[in-house]
Amino acid sequence: MTTMDRITEEIAHFIGLFQINAENAIVREKYDEGEAYRPLKPDIDPDIVAKPPFSAPYEFVGFDPGVNYRPPGPDPMFGDAFLVPHGYVFYRPLDLHPFSYHPAWPDTVIPNSFSTKLTIETEVDLEPPGSVATLGNQVIFLSDNDYFSVGGHGLKFSPEAIHNGALLDIAEAADSLSPIGNLQQPGSTAEMIETIKDAAAQLDAFVADPDSPWEVFIHRSEAIEGTYVNGKLVDEAPKLETYHAFDDDEDEEGDDEDHHGNAWVGEDGSIVVEASVKLTAGENTLVNEAIVKSFWTAAKVTAVVGDYCEVNAIVQTNVLCDEDALTESIGSWMDESPVNDIFNIATFERLDLSADDDPVDAALAGFPKHWAITELEGDLVMTNWLQQFCFQSDNDVGILSSSGVTTNVVSGDNTGVNQTSIFELGFSYDLMIIGGCVYDANLIQQINVLFDNDVVGAMPDFSTNGTGSVSSSGNLLWNQAHINNIGGADRFGALPEYYLETAKKLGAGGDDLSKGVLNDSAFAGLDGLRVLYIKGDLINLNYVKQTNILGDSDQIALAMNAIKPYYGSDWSLVTGDNSLINNAAIYNLDSFGKTYVGGEKYSQETLIQAELISSKPDFGGQYSDALVSEAVLFLDNSMLEPASQEAEPGVYIPSAHDGPQDDGLQHMLGH
Repeated sequence: MTTMDRITEEIAHFIGLFQINAENAIVREKYDEGEAYRPLKPDIDPDIVAKPPFSAPYEFVGFDPGVNYRPPGPDPMFGDAFLVPHGYVFYRPLDLHPFSYHPAWPDTVIPNSFSTKLTIETEVDLEPPGSVATLGNQVIFLSDNDYFSVGGHGLKFSPEAIHNGALLDIAEAADSLSPIGNLQQPGSTAEMIETIKDAAAQLDAFVADPDSPWEVFIHRSEAIEGTYVNGKLVDEAPKLETYHAFDDDEDEEGDDEDHHGNAWVGEDGSIVVEASVKLTAGENTLVNEAIVKSFWTAAKVTAVVGDYCEVNAIVQTNVLCDEDALTESIGSWMDESPVNDIFNIATFERLDLSADDDPVDAALAGFPKHWAITELEGDLVMTNWLQQFCFQSDNDVGILSSSGVTTNVVSGDNTGVNQTSIFELGFSYDLMIIGGCVYDANLIQQINVLFDNDVVGAMPDFSTNGTGSVSSSGNLLWNQAHINNIGGADRFGALPEYYLETAKKLGAGGDDLSKGVLNDSAFAGLDGLRVLYIKGDLINLNYVKQTNILGDSDQIALAMNAIKPYYGSDWSLVTGDNSLINNAAIYNLDSFGKTYVGGEKYSQETLIQAELISSKPDFGGQYSDALVSEAVLFLDNSMLEPASQEAEPGVYIPSAHDGPQDDGLQHMLGH
């Protein structure tokens, strides 16, 4: 820092003060120059600004020539009505029935008498429905046959591989048991009609073999109402949510709140690790879901000249083979083992929309006087053919031992889902006349096949003091089907003569309706009729086939750690808990009201529920231990010895004392 003497400092202050004064003088001079150019503010009266004077001396109006003139009206005409020139009445003929028309004349031109009638006609454009077809094929194949070896047991488990030949054989038998199991997808209207007739014949001829191991329930009737569960009529069907949950988010959130990890600090300050072994070799889920809502076309009155064939059928089959062989070493773990849940649920339902209609007084309401007709050449086809198939092989082989840490092995927990939803909304009419026949079929076939034959064996030295649980069953086989027809079962009647006469006229190219048709009580209160005429047949075929096949036969061996056995480990084994779910629903629109049939009327509804269950668990048997002992290969003892400490030249191998101490967490640095 530079210092100045007293005189130099005073001179510096003086120079600085002089510089500031010079700057102020320059600024003041510039300011005065600017003020000289600023205009003077005029004196303005504030009242004038607030209330400015306003006047409009000119008025803008429209053009007015000032001539009082109005054109005269038409000259009055006198005489009878037939003398009135036709040019005074303008109208265009429309397609409506006659009604009286009285023109309103001005008072100055009222004739002595005038009356006339006009025939007004209008055209109503009705669009005929087109055919609709949906073909769906959903397939899932999954092979998840795992092999795992966990823990320092020093063993190799090599049992004979499980093949799925028996599984496929029983699945083929389940399919052949159904009378509609061999139906082939039709490719033409003739094949569709033949398919419906074959299904009706096979369903009618089906008889259960009393010597067969299958348990079969059969119910036939012209109309089935209600819900059947495993062959019994019930008031309310069980809910799937009670037995299976698809959304586990809430459970996972709850588990997170209670989860504190698998390691904690003990009272002595050491780190303690939870020693446990958890295996999930099951918990597979296969789902087929199909919903068909066919509301394509219907009428308040349907007149069929030919035959009417209606077939509704539900065929459900469940097959479970759950023959487990479990070692006696884990016999105490089976106290709370869940059981298998098997359901065949079928519901037949009908909804009669005309039942809630209020009665109409035909004398007061009247009948329609006009109509519009649309014609469809050929056949009207409505078909939905859906097939859903899931196949999964999850035959796991593994050997487990505890290493004093938390071990979690997941070789199952697979999910396969086929889902289809169809909604068809089309046309409605007041009257539908079919020159041919009606073929109406709603068919649902559901099959579940599960092989869950597990083997859990133990080596002779296996033992544990910890808690244990094993679930080798707890499977869910669920078939649920619903057929809902809109149209009462008692809506059918013989075809009246006037409907047959009208059908013949329309078939010959006419467009008139018989008086008896117009005076049908179903049409009372309507102003006009919307009519659909089909020259050919009406074919309505809805077919849903769902199949789940799962092979989950696991072979598990339990052993001890070869170096240091951990007897206090907790064990949890899940080789079952599989879910096979089929859910199908068909909502079919038949009629809004009455149906007249000129030929033969055939109606059949069939319910078949079958099951084949083989569940004979062998708890504490010697078969599992013997199988494990035969399939276990003891590795060479040299593979269990520590690595040689003799190193190659130039390679340093630290001793146990050179590294860190053992870590209770048993991470990769631990010894």
